[in-house]
Amino acid sequence: MIIIIYSYFAHTSASPPPIIQSTRTTKMKQTVVLYPGAGVGHFGSMTELAHVFLNHGYDVTMVLIDLPVKSSDSGAAAVERIAAANPSISFHVLPFLPVPDIAASGKHPFIHLLQLLDDYNELLEAILRSIPRERLHSLVLDMFCVAAIDVCAKLGVPVYTFFASGASFLSVMTQFPALIAGRQTGLKDLGDTPLDFLVVPPMPASHLVRELLEHPEEEMCKAITNMWKRNTETMGVLVNTYESLECRAVQSLRDPRCVPGRTLPPIYCVGPLVGNGAKDDDGEAAVRNECLAWLDAQPDRSVVFLCFGSKGTLSADQLKEIAVGLERSGQRFLWVVRTPAGCDDPRKILEVRPEANLDALLPAGFQEQTKDRGLVVRSWTPQVDVLCHPATGAFVTHCGWNSVLEAIAAGVPMLCWPLEAEQKMNKVCMTAEDMGVAVELAGYAEGFVTADELEAKVRLAIEAEDGAQLRKRLTARREEAKAALGEGGSSRAAFVQFLLDVENIGVQRGE
Repeated sequence: MIIIIYSYFAHTSASPPPIIQSTRTTKMKQTVVLYPGAGVGHFGSMTELAHVFLNHGYDVTMVLIDLPVKSSDSGAAAVERIAAANPSISFHVLPFLPVPDIAASGKHPFIHLLQLLDDYNELLEAILRSIPRERLHSLVLDMFCVAAIDVCAKLGVPVYTFFASGASFLSVMTQFPALIAGRQTGLKDLGDTPLDFLVVPPMPASHLVRELLEHPEEEMCKAITNMWKRNTETMGVLVNTYESLECRAVQSLRDPRCVPGRTLPPIYCVGPLVGNGAKDDDGEAAVRNECLAWLDAQPDRSVVFLCFGSKGTLSADQLKEIAVGLERSGQRFLWVVRTPAGCDDPRKILEVRPEANLDALLPAGFQEQTKDRGLVVRSWTPQVDVLCHPATGAFVTHCGWNSVLEAIAAGVPMLCWPLEAEQKMNKVCMTAEDMGVAVELAGYAEGFVTADELEAKVRLAIEAEDGAQLRKRLTARREEAKAALGEGGSSRAAFVQFLLDVENIGVQRGE
């Protein structure tokens, strides 16, 4: 096997999920190849999936693409941090491939990313061929890496999708092609008109991924629609969720009516796959971030945590409005502040500007006036550790799926402030009665949440009876998540079934 290990890996390790006994009967240790996409969130959740494979006795090789990304704490540095904490995983970085002049092409950068992933197929094939076939268990690819399906078909390698988002989102996207079939106009014209999807909460058209609102023949709409379709053209889909959290959405994916005339592959709910916080090799807490020491001094369930993901940024006016709302609320808060993303060179797809001085971003005197009950942090915090801290009482989130699962696993109620991608769709499901883990912050759809709205919802989450009821529901969801991953739990059983299904494919092929 050809492995290129990052030379800067530190010998630290995040604590893996609970040990799951392997059901494999073969004595030969097999290798699973994981192929994540470009997003930090996808890489992180696939790393958690790697631990499940490791605990079942498999070797894991994760194949990464050397994207033209400027190092930043929310991009390449986050990948380095995750990789350094997981020395039990072999990381193989594919050689850099040149990227065309995106600005000159006039095409959306995502189109170029999909083409780049297609261009990497030859190098990926070489990696798979370097592993003896009897040892190669399967390739599990990220939702963006569907071009790799063709490589696996050529080599006869079992290929599965790892869907890092929820089952509700997968269900909507799977049903989307039928929705737009024959349409002569884009969905943008529908505004907030609810769309009727099978066994999924009514979804306002405006809440779909932005590019899907364009004309069905527009290049981005066609590319994304095809990508989602191919996600269910593998031998099965591992979804980062658990059955009881999204039972109706999971049922829809198993319903013949989901895609008329087509049988979808098996759906395996194997989540929630979330980290257990920063640990060293001996399982002891690693050097603690200063924000955790600050939380230690706060009362239980008293702090509102505000964080908008690895790429979530807000305008200068919005940052000042948040500050006003937090000050008026009188509540304790831990707030992660990032400046707006920049992109001087369009090749640097994920570049983030250096952090500006906080005093220039926030109202004059804000930090001084709130220093006894608030902490503002630049760029990064150990989110899992913060959410699991007893002092954290509510979470203002962009509704990225990893963040949603981390909050549920910690039993922390959420205030929804979706920004991009599928986050508005997640918000619909999070606030619906079925899931019931969050309330929304009005104004996100117009791009501006007022200080009055933030103050009111923060007070609700921390002080009001409605907030107490929300916390009660989150406590129940947290226990369901633990049960799903525990002995006899639904997610543990689903993963075992996945392994058995792969073995059966090998038996049928005479391997």
